[in-house]
Amino acid sequence: MAARPLVARQPNDRLQALIQEAGCSHAGLARRVNVCGGEQGCDFRYDKTSVARWLRGQQPRGRAPAVIAQALGRKLGRTVTLDEIGMANGRHLAAGVGLQFAPTVTTAVEQAGELWRSDVGRRDLLAGGSTVAAAALVEPSRDWLITPPDAQVARAGGARVGPADVEAVRATTAAFSDLDHRYGSGHVRAVVVHYLNSVVSGLLGGSYREEVGRELFAAAARLSELAGYMAVDTGQSGLAQRYYIQALRLAQAAGDRAYGGYVLAAGMSHLAASLGNAREIAQLARAAQEGARGRATPRAQALFLAAEARGHAQLGDSRTCEAVAGRAVEAMERAEAERDRGDDPVWIGHFDGAYLADELAHCHRDLGRPRETVRYAEESLAGHPERRTRRRAIGLLLLAEGHLQAREVEHACHSGTKAVEMLGGLRSERGAEYLEGFRQRLEPFVNEPVAREFVAHAECAARS
Repeated sequence: MAARPLVARQPNDRLQALIQEAGCSHAGLARRVNVCGGEQGCDFRYDKTSVARWLRGQQPRGRAPAVIAQALGRKLGRTVTLDEIGMANGRHLAAGVGLQFAPTVTTAVEQAGELWRSDVGRRDLLAGGSTVAAAALVEPSRDWLITPPDAQVARAGGARVGPADVEAVRATTAAFSDLDHRYGSGHVRAVVVHYLNSVVSGLLGGSYREEVGRELFAAAARLSELAGYMAVDTGQSGLAQRYYIQALRLAQAAGDRAYGGYVLAAGMSHLAASLGNAREIAQLARAAQEGARGRATPRAQALFLAAEARGHAQLGDSRTCEAVAGRAVEAMERAEAERDRGDDPVWIGHFDGAYLADELAHCHRDLGRPRETVRYAEESLAGHPERRTRRRAIGLLLLAEGHLQAREVEHACHSGTKAVEMLGGLRSERGAEYLEGFRQRLEPFVNEPVAREFVAHAECAARS
């Protein structure tokens, strides 16, 4: 048997430069790595010889590179990426990044940070950027349901974090969300990920009191959920799944069960819907209802129930879908009646009658009910303001599909044409997928002049 060829390792100059910048000895860095690892349940026993091997180009396995980056980051007082320490090329690190519901707050911060660093570095997790691990859609919801509240999140060490820092994250998230609605995630996702990695990661690693810490985790959860949606809207379902799992865990640290339910129902359940995983849609939505029982306002309950109804619709269970959808409508009526009480948290305020009608239009489309699809799609479009550009474009395509199911080809193509014009100003994979779905359903009618004209218009718009 021929001898295995030797692969020459390259010295890790990046790690050497950071060690010098931090003013660490080899033994000092090894001690710091061991301490950081111990905080995360890792029994590391590195010494100065281990560091010397890393500098010669050896890359340690498992979670060690992320811990090395964290240890150096603490010494330098800033976030350090795997790329900066010359250890960003290990694919074995990427496979499980972000897919676990962390058992402790410390591990939750590290896992979220590792996901953000990996995304910024565009590592091959990221090879799974378009692949969803089916079991990981439901397993985190189980962990969320049975995990007791985090007793404490306050942290000492690092820069001081105060209420103004948390408010800045909230305001930034609101601005990103508005841009996303107007122009699509393709324009802003990269900026959101960099903000999470450079600013939010540093805040989570800072020093804060208990109350500020809870609010900080809540703000981080909301921005992570938005980043998950943006991953969906840029065609990266596997990446979206990871962001949703981390948002769920951050919401747990915030002590916000209602928002955890929102992540499951508005994030993960809708991800399952886009993938056609009908059973998981309903399971995740029911987990949201159970886990947030007694904590969710009527408006949030309406969202949870609407998500469950979509699962039953995809399963073809019209009776259960109608029952659950009816409960969603009743919950929304209660929410509107109680609007003046001001009980709704900020994150659910956008879910209004127009969004509920949008959900119901999806249900009736999947059940093959054109009249109801058209009715609810029109109601949704009437309620969505102009700034919800992507949502209005999707609503137009739902309306087009309803007309097409009723064999009203001219009406369908008219709505489809308006959607094409609206999508021209967006960078949205979701919008493109809805358009492609409509075009496929239009194929049986391709011999009709109006259908041919629409297809030609859509192809011309795609090229421009």
